[in-house]
Amino acid sequence: MKNVGELMKRLQKMMPEHVKPAFKTGEELLAWQKEQGEIRAAALARENRAMKMQRTFNRSGIRPLHQNCSFDNYKVENEGQMNALAKARQYVEAFDGNIASFIFSGKPGTGKNHLAAAICNELLLRGKSVLIITVADIMSAMKDTFTNRQISEEQLLNDLSNVDLLVIDEIGMQSESRYEKVIINQIVDRRSSSKRPTGMLTNSNMDEMTKLLGERVMDRMRLGNSLWVIFNWDSYRSRVTGKEY
Repeated sequence: MKNVGELMKRLQKMMPEHVKPAFKTGEELLAWQKEQGEIRAAALARENRAMKMQRTFNRSGIRPLHQNCSFDNYKVENEGQMNALAKARQYVEAFDGNIASFIFSGKPGTGKNHLAAAICNELLLRGKSVLIITVADIMSAMKDTFTNRQISEEQLLNDLSNVDLLVIDEIGMQSESRYEKVIINQIVDRRSSSKRPTGMLTNSNMDEMTKLLGERVMDRMRLGNSLWVIFNWDSYRSRVTGKEY
């Protein structure tokens, strides 16, 4: 500390009078260096988590059709879509320190994946780690752990639990086996316990979701100011060419 303090004094003597030093004491300089080190360490940890997820699933989960999806290119043709867009924007703005999850439910082709991808893309730009993954892909990865010695089921569960936002797609399209229910229960439970939100995309309504996943999971999905947005308009998938984004 003495050496740092002496260095600061020498530097101040060398500076022109009109130049104000950023740090007046050695303590201030060391505090700044510590803060910068913590920022770099946090950024590196996020990058490592993202790389680990990409090695496991070979992608961030955002498929080519949705990689350029944003709030700006989401088509609003009715009041329901306007409401869904507004809530998605609000969700991103309130994301930091927020335990709130979201469920987008409704008929196929109504834009659930677009808005979920827009949320994830915006969070990626803000330095967050995200993963969109189908139930089928989760179960396939879990079954691979039975024969893959490089990663265990426990490690995979931890990876899925530690990403900043996990979006599980195609809820309700699975075989409804007890094992799938247990795995989803564990993922949601671990994430809510560590204050990390989960998103779900489904064609099912609330009663069907509760029957499928159980009241325990659904109760955790309601923590905080969580969203349940119903996409109850007609499908526009037949009009999507892929050039819109």
